[in-house]
Amino acid sequence: MRDSNSDTSSKTLLIIRSAIGGCLMGLANLVPGISGGTMLLAAGVYPGFISAIAEITTFRFRLRSLILLASVVGSAVLAILLLAGSVKELVVDHRWIMYSLFIGLTLGGVPLVFRMARPVSSATWLGAAGGFAVMLVMAATRATGTGGEGTNLVLIFASGVAASSAMILPGISGGYLLLLLGQYEAILGTIDQLKRGLLGDGAGGGSDFALVLDALTVVIPLGIGIAVGVVGVSNLLRWLLERYEKATLGALLGLLLGAVVGLWPFQEPKPPVPGETLKGRIVTVENAADFERDDWQLVAFDPNGREIATAAGLIAAGFAGTLLIGRLGRQDPTGE
Repeated sequence: MRDSNSDTSSKTLLIIRSAIGGCLMGLANLVPGISGGTMLLAAGVYPGFISAIAEITTFRFRLRSLILLASVVGSAVLAILLLAGSVKELVVDHRWIMYSLFIGLTLGGVPLVFRMARPVSSATWLGAAGGFAVMLVMAATRATGTGGEGTNLVLIFASGVAASSAMILPGISGGYLLLLLGQYEAILGTIDQLKRGLLGDGAGGGSDFALVLDALTVVIPLGIGIAVGVVGVSNLLRWLLERYEKATLGALLGLLLGAVVGLWPFQEPKPPVPGETLKGRIVTVENAADFERDDWQLVAFDPNGREIATAAGLIAAGFAGTLLIGRLGRQDPTGE
């Protein structure tokens, strides 16, 4: 039996790791190409997070599960609310730098998942091949800036389900799926609008409830979709881990490795040319200026020596950072 000091230390470690994982998950789900589930794996709280959600949905309430969920969800929501606008700008304006860092963060989770999957079996390798193939297909069919203008409640709800499923499944990017649904810019813009309304970033200095109410017309159906997706996918994953552990962990490993395929850093947005189609519209000389930089198509560029060296350093830093997070403590973060 553990003494009170050991139990307190374990809970403190759980809160720290869960909060770090939640912040990284929140940041990851703001960026097309990286998965929130990957970041929970990197922080070492992924299995506990899945189990905790499944427990809550079956009305089982354990203190450690509640602590883990509160730490992950609270820090993720805070990161998304405060940083949606800034992260969007960084990715748009400094894509190769951000993607290099995200490659390192993603690869750093591979040793953690591989350790969970040991001893490996043929089912593990088959699962890994399947997961990797899924990510190759996603990278090959990746769309940037597709979809129509405006939003509707059904599409917003579907976006919430898709984004939350990607939060749970390591390697699958919520940002990718929002781009495919044509809702990425609209949803991040709405989240930033909600922050401005709550914090009063306008000239008046106080909260702007008109901005908040307008944002809630998107945030509420989005939140319902997220809740449905999280509950459904987490329970499915728990069932798979209980019955097909090796194959499921192998698939997670493949998803993690395959996520890097879609994160090639040396690409930049290209100004629209009349005749192209962006966001379901034909670009003309008259409307070319209407498309913002984050709507532009991405094209690869040849990096110079300084950019290659910087990218390598950022990848190494991200890899080391993920490993450091995973080594915050060797105790099982679920406390089991």
